[in-house]
Amino acid sequence: MRFLLLFLLLRLSAAARPPRMSEQGALLAIKAAVTDDPQSALASWNETTGHCTWKGVTCTPSGGHVIALDISNLSLAGVLSPEVGHLRFLVNLSVAENLFSGPVPPQLSNIPNLRYLNLSNNVFNLSFPPELYRLRNLQVLDIYNNNMTGEIPSRAYLLTNLRHLHIGGNFFTGTIPPEFGTFPYLEYLAVSGNELNGTIPPEIGNITRLKELYIGYYNTFSGGIPKEIGNLSQLKRFDAANCGLSGEIPPEIGNLQNLDTLFLQVNGLTGSLPPQLGNLKSLKSVDLSNNVLSGEIPPSFSELKNMTLLNLFRNKLTGSIPDFIGELPELQVLQLWENNFTGIIPQSLGTNGKLREIDVSSNKLTGNLPPNLCSGNSLRTLITLENFLLGPIPESLGNCKSLARIRMGDNYLNGSIPKGLLSLPNLSQVELQDNLLSGPFPASDELSTTLGQISLSNNHLDGPLPPSIGNFAGVQKLLLDGNKFSGRIPSQIGKLQQLSKMDLSHNELSGPLSPEMSQCRLLTFVDLSRNQLSGEIPAEITGMRILNYLNLSRNHLSGSIPSSIASMQSLTSVDFSYNNLSGMVPGTGQFSYFNYTSFVGNPNLCGPYLGPCREGISGGAERPHERSRTLSPSMKLLLVIVLLVCSIVFAVAAIVKARALKRASEARSWKLTAFQRLEFTCDDVLDCLKEDNIIGKGGAGIVYKGLMPNGELVAVKRLPGMSRGGSSHDHGFNAEIQTLGRIRHRHIVRLLGFCSNNETNLLVYEYMPNGSLGEMLHGKKGGHLVWDTRYKIAVDAAKGLCYLHHDCSPLIVHRDVKSNNILLDSSFEAHVADFGLAKFLQDSGASECMSAIAGSYGYIAPEYAYTLKVDEKSDVYSFGVVLLELVAGRKPVGEFGDGVDIVQWVRKLTNGSKDNVLKIIDPRLQTVPIHEVMHVFYVAMLCVEEQAVSRPTMREVVQMLTELPKPPGSKPDGPLKASESESVSATPASDANGTPPDLLSI
Repeated sequence: MRFLLLFLLLRLSAAARPPRMSEQGALLAIKAAVTDDPQSALASWNETTGHCTWKGVTCTPSGGHVIALDISNLSLAGVLSPEVGHLRFLVNLSVAENLFSGPVPPQLSNIPNLRYLNLSNNVFNLSFPPELYRLRNLQVLDIYNNNMTGEIPSRAYLLTNLRHLHIGGNFFTGTIPPEFGTFPYLEYLAVSGNELNGTIPPEIGNITRLKELYIGYYNTFSGGIPKEIGNLSQLKRFDAANCGLSGEIPPEIGNLQNLDTLFLQVNGLTGSLPPQLGNLKSLKSVDLSNNVLSGEIPPSFSELKNMTLLNLFRNKLTGSIPDFIGELPELQVLQLWENNFTGIIPQSLGTNGKLREIDVSSNKLTGNLPPNLCSGNSLRTLITLENFLLGPIPESLGNCKSLARIRMGDNYLNGSIPKGLLSLPNLSQVELQDNLLSGPFPASDELSTTLGQISLSNNHLDGPLPPSIGNFAGVQKLLLDGNKFSGRIPSQIGKLQQLSKMDLSHNELSGPLSPEMSQCRLLTFVDLSRNQLSGEIPAEITGMRILNYLNLSRNHLSGSIPSSIASMQSLTSVDFSYNNLSGMVPGTGQFSYFNYTSFVGNPNLCGPYLGPCREGISGGAERPHERSRTLSPSMKLLLVIVLLVCSIVFAVAAIVKARALKRASEARSWKLTAFQRLEFTCDDVLDCLKEDNIIGKGGAGIVYKGLMPNGELVAVKRLPGMSRGGSSHDHGFNAEIQTLGRIRHRHIVRLLGFCSNNETNLLVYEYMPNGSLGEMLHGKKGGHLVWDTRYKIAVDAAKGLCYLHHDCSPLIVHRDVKSNNILLDSSFEAHVADFGLAKFLQDSGASECMSAIAGSYGYIAPEYAYTLKVDEKSDVYSFGVVLLELVAGRKPVGEFGDGVDIVQWVRKLTNGSKDNVLKIIDPRLQTVPIHEVMHVFYVAMLCVEEQAVSRPTMREVVQMLTELPKPPGSKPDGPLKASESESVSATPASDANGTPPDLLSI
């Protein structure tokens, strides 16, 4: 009887428990929670086949239980079903590289043997579920690059079997828990790219099996690197870049005998380079750039025989570059720019045959260039700008076929340009300006399509320009001013079809202007002043339709100025002064915008502002003979009939259109696609589409403000749907969805979801209470944007664009960067928005040719406007314009006269020098740190360089903007009066050295 009662109790207990879902049922529940499967990757998941044959599913050899589920990188969207917890025998689970949103299901804790869990590169939000700390067998936990918030998972140390922990790229706050030091088996730890603060706990030195440690980027730690780091004897990679570190580099780092990568760049580290670093025989890559390190390179570095990369730029290092640097057998990249190095460059540099990049610019180096920099034909970049280098350019560089960039301006180099240098097959940029070079312009018999910039200004080059100059078919900028070139301008210059800027001024060129020059249809800047040119100005010059600047002053030109110049609407600045020109200058067309001083020094010119024409002198555009006509009665009758027929046709078309719209409205059905868990429906979104809710209007659609039932504020962007004929003209909708569906970043506007039907697409974004930067900066509230806020916005937006250019896969070029597309949240944090024109860059990284210009006037890079070629440097130019807006408080166009934008205006007032920034600074800024404004202005001018190759990358822009040390010995920032923004004479008093304390160079 006792056994019978026990049996009945067990049966009743089993009946009371809900039946456990089968593994096939759990998998089908996971599929049901997927809202979008664009590749039909889960098509095989159906009840007609065994689940062990489904894509991504692995069962035990006997086919009994699911032990692995890998559905990564399938572009799946939706949520991860809680039913995954019924796969109790699962060992490996990966849903990485998808668009799963919502919370991480805590039911994962029901899988006791789970060892590998990869949720990276999704849109999981909310906090990390504490239930998962029960997975004591877990060895790999990867939740990188999601939207998870809250405190850093401090109890992760309970997962005592972890080997790999990656929680970077989220929004976790708090400090690195000291308990992390108790991991007994951990080999990989990454917490980078969050919002952590506090200090790096010394307990981290207890993780003695650790091989890789990543703690930098966007985290902000106070204090320095704990000396306990030296206990991590197995550590191979240590990356603590860009996280606010200060203090000295602890000498205990020299104990890390297995270390091969040390990245500490973009911090505030001080002191000297620890000699103990020379003990790290395995070290390959060292980046200590953008700090405040001082002293000399220690002799112990000679022991770093495996070193391939050494970046020490932007510090305060002194002394000479040691000779042993040139003897490091594996060295490939050496960047020492912006320090205070003296002495000569090691003459053995490059003899290892592996050197690829060297940049020692902005130092105080002397002596000759090393003769064997390209001994292994590996050298790609050679930059020695702004030093005191002497002697000739090594002849061996003329045979360096790998060379792509050579920048050696602002030195004292002499001798001739090596034969063959300008004919190198991969060369894209040559800058040898401001030296003492002599001899002829190098002739080239080979066609060059890669060389984009030739800058030989201010040397002693002489002789004629060879006809072979036409072989540089790809050159965009030709700067030969300030030399002694003579003879005629060769007609072959008309072959330079990519040329946008040509400066041949301050030479001894003679003869007539070559009409073939007008074949360079992309020219925007031509300066031929201060030569000995003669003859008439050819009328063919009108063929350069986008020419913006033309200077022919101080020559011997004669004849009249072609009246057809009046039709060149892009031409905003000319100078014909001090020639022998004659005739009347028209006062109409483009001539009405030219300055009077553009024509002085020509006694025989006449016209408006120049005085009356003498007898026999005439000119100007001929007027066509005008003749009035009256319509005959028959023509009037015909016109009335035509108008009547047109009216009937329009009426019929309107009726047909109205009926079609009515049918479409009746058949309309809405579909909601969510990128995270949403607590509203399409009906809630549709309720927002009211006239009173409009907060913005753009070229593609209207933006509404909406309040959802749960109290959440959203922004709804209304775009037209795809046309019925299957047209691909989607007004940027597909581009924006594809872009924002793939990327997640704190400084990229967050797309919550979208509603769509056949006629309309509604994109639902997080609401930005402070609107756009353009509205805030140029509207009535512009005066409320103090400098600190402007600087923060600049850094935030730069980080967002940096993510697009460098961290996305594939990389993305925005194509419409402007202040109106930078949105501000309640704390004025910036978010890059509006991806309707975005394009994915090709894997090759090469520029892509568009079919038409897209973007906003005033922000479009020169090469994009004229050649339709777009790459990430086009975005850099546009961002530079935004920086100028922040500094000057002016709109990019419309405030400086016809045809002049903010870039041209700034260049004219400041000559590109940051010392003149007071001339253009926003007068609404009451108090500013002058050195910061100067630095941001400097970065802006780098970004808006005409030549794309001269612009920095967005990663370099972020580095420059985030590095703002206060000038030593500077006085407290004082109020900047409005008058000071207008006159450079209103600068503060100089210090004992004659340098204004508020204008100290950074």
